[in-house]
Amino acid sequence: MGNKQSIAEIKAMLNEGAATAEEIDNYKMDPRKGVQAAVKQYDQKLAKEDELSAQFEQMMTYERKNYQLGKKLIAGIDEVGRGPLAGPVVAAAVILPEDIYLPGINDSKKMSKAMRETLYDKIKEHAICYSIGIIDNNEIDRINIYQATIKAMMQAVSKLSHAPDHVLIDAMSLPNVSFTTESIIKGDQKSISIAAASILAKVTRDKLMLDLHREFPNYCFNKNQGYGTKDHIKALEEYGITPIHRQSFAPIKRK
Repeated sequence: MGNKQSIAEIKAMLNEGAATAEEIDNYKMDPRKGVQAAVKQYDQKLAKEDELSAQFEQMMTYERKNYQLGKKLIAGIDEVGRGPLAGPVVAAAVILPEDIYLPGINDSKKMSKAMRETLYDKIKEHAICYSIGIIDNNEIDRINIYQATIKAMMQAVSKLSHAPDHVLIDAMSLPNVSFTTESIIKGDQKSISIAAASILAKVTRDKLMLDLHREFPNYCFNKNQGYGTKDHIKALEEYGITPIHRQSFAPIKRK
């Protein structure tokens, strides 16, 4: 009994994944509440890892289908910023390696800021290549937001250092391109490539809006990212528009 591991030692073994199956079975029989809590936490961690692995595999469906068709370089494209009253629309294009594993990746809007930024760094580190397209508010006003979104996407994909064989796009179509494309409704929830592009685009745009907040602090762009929140509308009424507001968008649009 004197050689029995301490609760702290058992927790460390479980956290490090160093315990054997036999040792884990023994821990489950240990009457100490601290050990039972550690085992429960370990089981929950494994269950979460299994859940994320299954989700990731599901989100690889479109990529695996195209790999089987002989496509080698599959790009995902997504945009952020179609709806705000201020700032640019930002698109990202990314080609991930076939053996990539990014558990927890999902639609950028469904993730915490910390998780987005963690995955943003991992995507940039492991991607075969990635690029960003940015269309400012003046161009949005000139050609409309739909055309500006297409232009941002085309800009992003054209800047990739490797030309894609196939492109997965979130609910959009790209005209006159030299590669095959696939438009997927809610693609940022169904494809890891599109989800990765979504994360790159959102983190990039959020950083741009933070810079703009420093220039125009009255509008709280650091919190609303240019969307028409109550505080943003109030600031517009009090201070008027800035050079980065979209004048073709209601309620800014002159009637």
